[in-house]
Amino acid sequence: MGIRLSVLDTSPIVQGSTPREALRNTADLAELAEQLGFHRYWVPEHHGMRGVGSSAPAVLTGHLAAVTSRMRIGAGGVLLPNHPPLVVAEQFGTLAALHPGRIDLGVGRAPGGPPHVVTALRRSSAPYREQLEELLTLLDPRNTIAVPVRGGNVPEVWLLGSSPGTAELAAALNIPFAFARHLSPDQTCRADLVSVSVIAADDDERAEWLAGPIRTKVRSRREGDRILLPSPEDAATHLGPDDGRVLTGGPETITRKLQAVIDETGTEELMITSPIHHHADRRRSYELVAAIAGGLSSTAPSGAAEP
Repeated sequence: MGIRLSVLDTSPIVQGSTPREALRNTADLAELAEQLGFHRYWVPEHHGMRGVGSSAPAVLTGHLAAVTSRMRIGAGGVLLPNHPPLVVAEQFGTLAALHPGRIDLGVGRAPGGPPHVVTALRRSSAPYREQLEELLTLLDPRNTIAVPVRGGNVPEVWLLGSSPGTAELAAALNIPFAFARHLSPDQTCRADLVSVSVIAADDDERAEWLAGPIRTKVRSRREGDRILLPSPEDAATHLGPDDGRVLTGGPETITRKLQAVIDETGTEELMITSPIHHHADRRRSYELVAAIAGGLSSTAPSGAAEP
């Protein structure tokens, strides 16, 4: 059984870049991903983080859906405690009406930013499960409140998380589960979709060079200094240790590492995020991952993970 490949893109604002350039690169990468045969393209919700351009997933989803034509587009994800469920239902119902059969709504509950920003965002103290159940009710085409949803304009809903507890909640609510392995590489969860950080290059040595910036950034964060993703040239003398969070290598190495993730999680879909400084190198990484897709296989039972 073949593996589906998808993209998670934070619209990284790297050292020497701007938010506008980051968002333009996201649109360019989405067009490339569709040409390469990727199944879906998700953008997250982050706030007050100067290295992340994706703050408004509903807006960005609409733009990406407009510049592509076949690939599924969506949020990975909307942080539900930041929004009234009705607003989320209306936004993604509208997107589903404009782009039938192509819109995904991944839902999460992470803070999404530093404490002072989260305090400014969050107004509801309702339990997360209660908010989820309200959202699912509003996304029922028979509802009489979220008008854009009427007539079946409903996104595909996913529950996002990085722990077994979220996987259990997804199962209880009968929602497909997307496991954020790129955030918790030490956790093991059976999941419909698994996101993983990958830096692929034409050979292992080049991939290690490209991984220098993210290792430097992670080390700086641990030391209390939040920096933008530097260039490989600037990171070369300040490398942090390889903590296993990002899978790096040439085609053969990446094939082996991704197959290990598939075997561990039983997933039928890998969502790739690539923390690479230069946009051309990031494009090349996705091209290489797409080229090795045929060498990846899932042992999950047929029908275990729906699209």
